[in-house]
Amino acid sequence: MDLSASIQFDQISDFRSSFEKNTIAGLASRAACKTCVNDICYDTEHAKKMNHKFSVEIPTMPATNQKSSGRCWIFASLNLLRERIARDLNLEEFELSQNYISFYDHLEKANTFLENIIKTAEKPLEDRFVSRLLSMPVGDGGWWEYFVGLCSKYGVVPKDAMPETYQSEHSDDMNMLLNMQLRKDAVVLRREVTAGKTKEEVRMLKQTMLSRIYRILAICLGNPPQTFDFEYVDKDRQYHMDRCLTPGDFYNRYIGRDLNQIVSILNAPCMEFPFYKTYYTQGEESIYGGYQAKRLNLPVDEFKQAVIRQLQDGDMVWFVCDCDYYGSRKEGIWDTELYDYETLFGLDLELEKGDLLNFRQCSLNHAMLLTGVNLVDGKPDKWKVQNSWGTEDADKGYYVLSDAWFDRYVFTASIDKKYLTETQRAQFEQDPVVLPIWNVLA
Repeated sequence: MDLSASIQFDQISDFRSSFEKNTIAGLASRAACKTCVNDICYDTEHAKKMNHKFSVEIPTMPATNQKSSGRCWIFASLNLLRERIARDLNLEEFELSQNYISFYDHLEKANTFLENIIKTAEKPLEDRFVSRLLSMPVGDGGWWEYFVGLCSKYGVVPKDAMPETYQSEHSDDMNMLLNMQLRKDAVVLRREVTAGKTKEEVRMLKQTMLSRIYRILAICLGNPPQTFDFEYVDKDRQYHMDRCLTPGDFYNRYIGRDLNQIVSILNAPCMEFPFYKTYYTQGEESIYGGYQAKRLNLPVDEFKQAVIRQLQDGDMVWFVCDCDYYGSRKEGIWDTELYDYETLFGLDLELEKGDLLNFRQCSLNHAMLLTGVNLVDGKPDKWKVQNSWGTEDADKGYYVLSDAWFDRYVFTASIDKKYLTETQRAQFEQDPVVLPIWNVLA
């Protein structure tokens, strides 16, 4: 064994001596031992610049609350749709059922998992794709394309038709139970396939498994409505009733927007993801064989210009970021200058955006809606965001993020094709580069 590769006691002595001679480090230690690091590093002067004043701002309804669940993408997607309904029906407040979409998302993910288990039954468990499947059969997360596929197949319903439950708002236990059952089902399916069962026998077995998954979901989330009555009272206090609608009827009658016209753009400045190409992660879908989460990779300036064009036309933008860094939930700010960790700890934490992705410091972990931007001499300096963490924090649930934070931590946005340039629309139509499910964008 190479002893020079291990920590030696004389090295520890040098570390200790260096620390004890550093008076600033000693002062920092006394502060950090008694106070939250973020509170010590909080830059009040810089935070004051992140006020809620924007040159382009879309009026929207109150923020919603996903509670203790990972359904941000569903909340952001439905909040995008509800604005059209509220405008057309003259409503002050309105929500669509996040629980309804989540129910069918989990059911479809379970089916996709089981199909992939059947397809890979002959592969060893150590196979990277199989290992990735088994790491989390189902979960709450998703992409814009998942939502489009689910709406196309199942429609949508008002929140009154399928309200939240304790399990929908606190989904960890339900997901744990679903994954326990699905992993057991995976054991059975692999054994049956390798034992030579016919395709029809395997399909019958999978049907029984899906019936169990449906039962778990119905117990936890409620049984989705097949038909319902849509009742509402408008701003003029007039009562309205539309009887016996199916979820598809409701979508076609009250939303009717062609969601296929909204496509995903990406800013991932990594050598392995050249700009002006599209990318798709194999095996990453909610509905088996359904909509591909295909994204066109653009330089950040072109990415932002497409977003700005859509906002200037009064249309909100669904986007995905990494919300874990340089953010204050209470104040409702995300800004790369918000916390001065470098001074307190004597560090240099700067990394290029591509390295943040490649070295797994960042992930695509939270979806929200952009509802405004402040332009100074035609260039953005801050952005307004509608979050789904309730109304108690930030500006009643609305957040502001700096343009520097946008550059570093915003990765995808869903844009109506009409706001892309003609060249970008043509680039989006090219066949995607297929990525493995363990890639950094998944």
